[in-house]
Amino acid sequence: MTTTANRTISNTVTRGVLYVHSSPSALCPHIEWAVGGVLGVAVSLDWTPQPAQAGTYRAELSWTGDAGSAAAVASALRGWNHLRFEITEEPTPGTEGARYSYTPELGIFHGVTGLHGDLMIPEDRVKAAVVKAALGETTVLDEIDKLLGKRWDDELETFRHAGEGAPVRWLHQVG
Repeated sequence: MTTTANRTISNTVTRGVLYVHSSPSALCPHIEWAVGGVLGVAVSLDWTPQPAQAGTYRAELSWTGDAGSAAAVASALRGWNHLRFEITEEPTPGTEGARYSYTPELGIFHGVTGLHGDLMIPEDRVKAAVVKAALGETTVLDEIDKLLGKRWDDELETFRHAGEGAPVRWLHQVG
């Protein structure tokens, strides 16, 4: 394991996909710079118009890099106004997979993913949801929706479908 000034790198290689669902044109080069800074390679994305929101662009990037890179990219991009993105990271024998979703209205959602990409909900979070529902604070269905990031999925669904058939580029981390 290697430690840099900003993060710990596990030296375990994984891969994932960054989906930039919508970005104003002015942010596009900044996204490339931020992602490249995290992955340690120059990034040049193929931006295409996002039909779901006039004046915005979308891009996809398949990447290979150190485990934990998805979290670092999500941290670098979160909080940017008018940006919607998701980034996934595949599990490795020593690390869990992850999915991060971001919208300006909702902020960031993080879910741990299993071998087939399904969200894995920790037992203690399920138990807490059941207790909250039993106390009348909410319903089990509402709590499950929260655990699964349903609000993020609902907001991003239109943007996901608008990108079907778009080209995907592969990026491999060097070094």
